[in-house]
Amino acid sequence: MQIMGAVLDRTGAPPPYAASGALRTAPLDLDPPGPGELAVRIEAAGLCHSDLSVVDGSRQRPLPMLLGHEAAGIVESVGPGVDDVVPGRRVVLTFLPRCGSCAACATDGRLPCSVGSAANSAGTLVGGAVRLRQGTTPVHHHLGVSAFATHAVVHRTSVVPVDHDVPADVAALLGCAVLTGGGAVVNAGRPAPGDRVAVVGLGGVGMAALLVAVALGHEVLGVDPVPAKLELARTLGARAATPAQALDAGDRAPVVVEAAGSARAFETALALTAPGGTTVTTGLPGPDARASVAPLTLTAEARTIVGSYLGSSVPSRDIPRYVDLWRAGRLPLERLVSARIGLEDLPAALDRLAAGAELRQLITFDERITA
Repeated sequence: MQIMGAVLDRTGAPPPYAASGALRTAPLDLDPPGPGELAVRIEAAGLCHSDLSVVDGSRQRPLPMLLGHEAAGIVESVGPGVDDVVPGRRVVLTFLPRCGSCAACATDGRLPCSVGSAANSAGTLVGGAVRLRQGTTPVHHHLGVSAFATHAVVHRTSVVPVDHDVPADVAALLGCAVLTGGGAVVNAGRPAPGDRVAVVGLGGVGMAALLVAVALGHEVLGVDPVPAKLELARTLGARAATPAQALDAGDRAPVVVEAAGSARAFETALALTAPGGTTVTTGLPGPDARASVAPLTLTAEARTIVGSYLGSSVPSRDIPRYVDLWRAGRLPLERLVSARIGLEDLPAALDRLAAGAELRQLITFDERITA
């Protein structure tokens, strides 16, 4: 079938992206799903820093590539071997397929799946297939999803079914922002009841971490240089929200999540971590970024630094937990959506994202644009 999607042909284009032609919306051919795969009509897709990091070249991926890795949609058809998800079901698309049988999958989420990671690096689906083309030119898949399009073909291990009472907007956010931010708290930080949780960087992932920590009853400190984000953090239940320059020793917390993806934010998170505490870093800075660490402090204060990819999550286990919190009215994920845009708005949306002006810009799709 023919679809419309946002294709990246080159990385490192200079901002502003609205002027440099970093992404182009174009028709593509999408093959039917093969064994173990599903065809999904995309309802909503979120724009994340992990998309921006491919555009600016800090994360190298094979090109051309159809971007987008956080989304929800409706299953339209299934390939051979898929018998537990039927057409018409809403699914969350997640950017790290989990085979469930490799040594990394046996770590209960601590390590990314080896099979899924290899496919993501190659720009293919699990099993090596590429289902996207422009004429005779293959177009690579972004993290097994490629959600900046009207439709996608994905592997069964890249989706988690949800009931239709979960709106597409909420379901899309579960695929990255909530898995990554919430998982950094729940799976990696593991705060004890009553522990304070601090979150450094209040973008989509950081604000999701804040929401989950509040939902679980923790006192939360939010840290960000943008006053509007601090004010939103307060309205979402953070008892204290402050810029980094206003922090003092009394702000230190047993669990600190770094979600900004910068060396400076990482250093701020380290300084905020209380003796015996855990610093969880979930941001993705550029490969050349370096931070200063005082090993003596780690030893003398018995502190731990934990790296957490996708929130150390097992999507099939964790997404239903977040859905239950949302249903109970304790996790208002709708508040993470700062703008709704169309495919044609993506270049300008990248500029706003790079400027730190947004939480989650959500692409919503009109079936009438499908070719």
